Amino acid sequence: MAWLFNARRDLLSGLTVAFALIPEAIAFSILAGVDPMVGLYASFCIAVTISIVGGRMGMISAATGAMASLMGPFVAKYGIEYLFAATILTGLIQYVMGILKFGKFITFIPHSVITGFVNALAILIFMAQLPNFHGANWQMYAMVAGTLAIIYLFPLLTKAVPSALVAIIVMTVLAMSLHLDLRTVGDMGRLTQALPFFHLPHIDLTWQALWRMLPISLALAVVGLTESLMTATIVDEMTESKSDKNKEVRGQGLANIVSGLFGGMAGCAMIGQTVINVKSGGRSRLSTFVAGVFLLFLIIVMGNVVRHIPMAALVGVMFMVSIGTFDWGSLRKLGKIPRSDALVMVVTVALVVATSDLAIGVVSGVILSALNFGWKSARIKAQMSLGASGARMYRISGQLFFGTMAHFVELFDYRNDPPTVVIDFSGSHVWDHSAVTAIAKVLLKYEQIGIQATLAGLNEESRKLVEQVGLAVPSGH
Repeated sequence: MAWLFNARRDLLSGLTVAFALIPEAIAFSILAGVDPMVGLYASFCIAVTISIVGGRMGMISAATGAMASLMGPFVAKYGIEYLFAATILTGLIQYVMGILKFGKFITFIPHSVITGFVNALAILIFMAQLPNFHGANWQMYAMVAGTLAIIYLFPLLTKAVPSALVAIIVMTVLAMSLHLDLRTVGDMGRLTQALPFFHLPHIDLTWQALWRMLPISLALAVVGLTESLMTATIVDEMTESKSDKNKEVRGQGLANIVSGLFGGMAGCAMIGQTVINVKSGGRSRLSTFVAGVFLLFLIIVMGNVVRHIPMAALVGVMFMVSIGTFDWGSLRKLGKIPRSDALVMVVTVALVVATSDLAIGVVSGVILSALNFGWKSARIKAQMSLGASGARMYRISGQLFFGTMAHFVELFDYRNDPPTVVIDFSGSHVWDHSAVTAIAKVLLKYEQIGIQATLAGLNEESRKLVEQVGLAVPSGH
């Protein structure tokens, strides 16, 4: 069921994605300072593996720019064999994270951060295509325009075949027939028509080698999982379906282990290719599997043809991805949503675009959102009233935690209170040890001046926390 319920559309969308994966994998290999085949082998191994063991159907994982940008200095210092070993270690770390259920942390990422992440990626995808226009002639611009025209107009005739696939094929045939002066996939790097083979990294298995790899492997693991979980969440929304995030984390780990053992580098989910897949109709594991297998088929069997695919056609496809990825509705809502959420979204976009580091942007956005939430939550007040027995009642409202403990202690009119005081927490919640410490301070102050203060209205969780620290709570309260 997870493979064949959408077979025809999955096959066609997988073919489309495979064409778009080739130049990306080559470009990311160059960015990492390795042979183009390392990125291509990685994309094949990761896509095929994740199609079987991943937790989000229809999502494309392969070699990515976010991961490749971290590898360059490491490869230059230690060499390609250490990169293979570090890739395996990255996979092992991710698998352990999956066992520890790190996937649940995606629920802590606010919607404003996710929106900012998506918009920043759309901008980065667009900007990544601009170097292709350096020194370009009019034929390049005409072919990009023609590609976009086919992509957006062909669905008016039929949606049986993905328009992006039609555009790539038509533009390749046109460029080869007319012998157009255009930069092609073959100009990006050398394509070797050879299968990947099992390869244990040739490194010394020592603690020193482990410490060399551990920092880069940890960084790759965190960045890879951040991008993969964010992309999985986006696909969940696009397809109105659910995914198993912890299974996806384990799957990404296994995929990177396989990649490292077959001469590939570490990778993760790719939002650009995933959007191509989803918009082309891909929904099941079959689409991801076909993308990986057909990528290898293109390299091994059709390498001579693939070399002639004009970059202009692939640039046009990526422009479509950029336009389709950007959440244009967020611009219209920017003035309507709370200013704090708008700020978080803008900061996330700015940091990701400025640094090209997805993890920095997302983590910064989450921290900013947490600070904003803490600021809004750090409000506590007390309403005073006089009970029938002459006792003064303090009705507490707001959350009592480390951010409000100091203000809580100042809420009471100690010297002017009557002999009996009741502190009612029915409108509050006691969250942490700092909160209990604040309560203890208040009770001690009253005790020192001879006033009997008691607690009331504590909910079950708050009562247990207070009693654990040793404060007495009268029965029935």
